[in-house]
Amino acid sequence: MYYKVCIALNYNFELKKMVLIDGKETSNQIKEEIAVEVTQIVASGNKAPHLAAVLVGEDGASQTYVNAKVKACEKVGFESTLVQMSSTTSETELLTKIDELNNSDVDGYIVQLPLPKHIDEHKVLLAIDPIKDVDGFHPENVGRMALGLPTYLPATPYGILMMLERYNIETEGKSCVVMGRSHIVGSPMSILMSRNTNPGNSTVTMVHSRTKNLKEITTQADILIVGIGKPEFVTADMVKEGATVIDVGIHRLPSELTRSGFKLFGDVKFDEVSEKCHAISPVPGGVGPMTIASLLKNTLIAAQRRE
Repeated sequence: MYYKVCIALNYNFELKKMVLIDGKETSNQIKEEIAVEVTQIVASGNKAPHLAAVLVGEDGASQTYVNAKVKACEKVGFESTLVQMSSTTSETELLTKIDELNNSDVDGYIVQLPLPKHIDEHKVLLAIDPIKDVDGFHPENVGRMALGLPTYLPATPYGILMMLERYNIETEGKSCVVMGRSHIVGSPMSILMSRNTNPGNSTVTMVHSRTKNLKEITTQADILIVGIGKPEFVTADMVKEGATVIDVGIHRLPSELTRSGFKLFGDVKFDEVSEKCHAISPVPGGVGPMTIASLLKNTLIAAQRRE
């Protein structure tokens, strides 16, 4: 029996191997590349890129995310500024701080979302100088992205593009289904995957909570990008054999399997979907680290524009 198996393998019978799209490793590679560029910028007599983050309130998840951004800045040689404001900060006070940042020497800055309910997020985003909007959320930058003009790409979609590129995932002519229509991920992702670029040139379908015959659509996808906001929503029967699956979701849920009593889950049921697809990003360690790497890339671009 052993002899027959060896013969079969010698006749080019290939065993299927799933590719794990490691966002943590990829983001570390990108940070190393950025650090080299920062060294060259400083060596040429220019100041290091400077990223500022505005955090309003005491939301734990936002605090963790902002702290990770500050540490990432230190790792690549950026200057960083953390502006912490209380949850009782008025809309006027926040807009005044934004005006100060617009007229400061920082290269780029972000206002961490979500904001307290008494503050109008749209008004805040409109107040940010598009030249310093390294999150890529200002309407001017969104419009430039849609037209294929040079701009800052939204951090999470930008990170996904870099993942697809660095793992040599073929996108041209492929069917891409984007699940979720948020302004942060789903909508810009659908635009970017359809653009005449690489990665891109896909035939894109966007689905959401109101979509009928959802499974019929997702099982046609060569590339499935999931940001539906529901833990383990996507199961194996919703995925095409050999597809590439990118999981954008992240949920902290109670679990008896960990010491902390909690475990992170994505929007995709990883254990069963990973057995069916060609490539998949995990949660944690997938899209999350790439979002921060994208923010650093945008800030580097902002600094290079200054020179």
